[in-house]
Amino acid sequence: MAILGAHMSIAGGYHKAVEAAAKAGCDCVQIFTKNNSQWRGKPITDDQATIFKSASSDLQINHPISHASYLINMASPKDELRKKSMDAMAIELQRACQLGIPYVVVHPGSFTTSDESTGINAIRQSINQIHAQLPDLETQILLENTAGQGTNLGWQFEQLEQMIHGLNEPNRVGVCIDTCHAFAAGYELGNFDGYQNTIEKLDATVGLQRIKAFHINDSKKPFGSRRDRHEHIGEGEMGLEPFRNLLQDSRFRDIPMYLETPKTDDEGNDADVINLKTLRGLASTP
Repeated sequence: MAILGAHMSIAGGYHKAVEAAAKAGCDCVQIFTKNNSQWRGKPITDDQATIFKSASSDLQINHPISHASYLINMASPKDELRKKSMDAMAIELQRACQLGIPYVVVHPGSFTTSDESTGINAIRQSINQIHAQLPDLETQILLENTAGQGTNLGWQFEQLEQMIHGLNEPNRVGVCIDTCHAFAAGYELGNFDGYQNTIEKLDATVGLQRIKAFHINDSKKPFGSRRDRHEHIGEGEMGLEPFRNLLQDSRFRDIPMYLETPKTDDEGNDADVINLKTLRGLASTP
């Protein structure tokens, strides 16, 4: 059976996210370790870390993961912003490590006023400097594929490959694949032959062994739109078949998958519960 969970709020304490995940029926949980719209966050106390780890163990919520701030842009051509982004990413990794979280998902960045190759090179340099700053840190960066909106990088698997290729320590970087982003970027997931072709492309570029997490989201926007808008499972443009294909793929049975869909439906019901039920049904139905 697939390992399924959701992004949960840490309002009231890190352990509250774990409790919310357990209540919704999750196997795993994703969190922000601080306010996502701010560069800095309050230091994590030892007590907070201990309570979070204990709650995860007691409630059997495994595979915790964190998501870095959307403010971070490791591809920025502006030296000041790129330096600020590198410092912020290093702190994200340290905070996650303190909580016992093995991976931090981050959007690679946007090249803005430069160009694609310059932006990709800036990301490589940024990650190399972060690794040099934190040589012994066990928590790793997961680069997330994007929908390709604007000048966002990472929407093509080849771009992710180029970001990782040439790193001084490539084994310290993995990837997180977002289904909505892949669909919006023009990767076929519904048609079975198309799905297999997409996975083959992913393997030939990034390598399936680098996939450490999935964000499992439907899309409000059409195929190839290059727009990032998440929708409830089966209620968007993707339909159900992409999720059936993914959930029944034995190659990903041990890779945790996290919902980032709206928290309530139109009637105010807990949408995580509904989406998880849908996904588990797809996982077990031919």
